[in-house]
Amino acid sequence: MAAAGIQKQTYHVIHCLLQNERDVDMVETDGPEDENSFDPVKIAHKLRELGDDYDEKVIQPLMKNVQGAAADQVVTVFSDSVDSLCKMWVVERAEVASEKQLLKAAITLGLFMKKNCPAMTNVVEVAMMGFVNNRLTNWIAEQGGWVSVSVSSMC
Repeated sequence: MAAAGIQKQTYHVIHCLLQNERDVDMVETDGPEDENSFDPVKIAHKLRELGDDYDEKVIQPLMKNVQGAAADQVVTVFSDSVDSLCKMWVVERAEVASEKQLLKAAITLGLFMKKNCPAMTNVVEVAMMGFVNNRLTNWIAEQGGWVSVSVSSMC
């Protein structure tokens, strides 16, 4: 899949990820159930499970950095915070690909911020989409797209 297609899918996945689970569960998918078709609701659900595993003591200072950033610096500070979180995890779990660590860190920080700073959800959504599109689009494409990432890369 081309980068533009991945980026469009990223928008839908991140948007579903940061919606209230109750609202997302009410969304119906079009067409028959096919495990190989793109369904942002299912992918967001799998990513949400990935982001549920975090250490609040580690994430709290990173969240405060993003909260304290000027409006035009949120994307940069979010990206820097994800890199910082990822570096901590790479030391602990060097056997996991760095792209998987980046994805998990972005999801974890984004979900933590949504939970603790709901007023920033829209800004965090833009920051997450920018981060994933800039840093992970090629990797997602190499895996075969979001469907493949959600099926085989969640570890």
